[in-house]
Amino acid sequence: MPSLFPPSFEALIDRFASLPGVGKKSAQRLAFHILSLPEGEAEAFARTILDCRQKVHTCPVCQNLTDGERCAICRSERRDHSQICVVAEPKDVASIERSREYSGVYHVLHGVLSPMNRIGPDELRIRELLERVAAEPVSEIIMATNPDTEGDATAMYLSRLLKPFGVKVTRLAYGIPVGSNLEFADDATMLRALEGRREM
Repeated sequence: MPSLFPPSFEALIDRFASLPGVGKKSAQRLAFHILSLPEGEAEAFARTILDCRQKVHTCPVCQNLTDGERCAICRSERRDHSQICVVAEPKDVASIERSREYSGVYHVLHGVLSPMNRIGPDELRIRELLERVAAEPVSEIIMATNPDTEGDATAMYLSRLLKPFGVKVTRLAYGIPVGSNLEFADDATMLRALEGRREM
């Protein structure tokens, strides 16, 4: 069946469709929206993408994204630099920061151990974490990888590597979401909720 659209427009749809979580219909809507923009706005959009691609890099300390020498969290004197929260991706930093409850710093692994996807320790920013713990006075490492098989395996692997440093290693408690009912909690969630209980 011949294409309904010109090749350049099809190419734009394909670019959007290659993004995570964007299906063919959503990609088509985005392409139509870009096409409807005034030329100046379309150029500004394209420049913003290129500008971001050229300027954004990983912070040499925590491996989070930054466009400066170090990220804002690592530069901050108000943060507790002896407490490091280890996360899989930069987006996880944003999730924890939204709570406004954590005042330490971070370390971003840029993934988790996944033998099925051929992601081993060398593909993650593990060496940088170990060098950091060896060089800085760290009192606690909080493992905040997702509570799934790969996230748990990564947390366990890191805790074994960190043991010789004598640093306290903790894991985020996971359990029943606030506002939900106990009757809807599955067995694994209930188990985690019981294990993560604390004194009142």
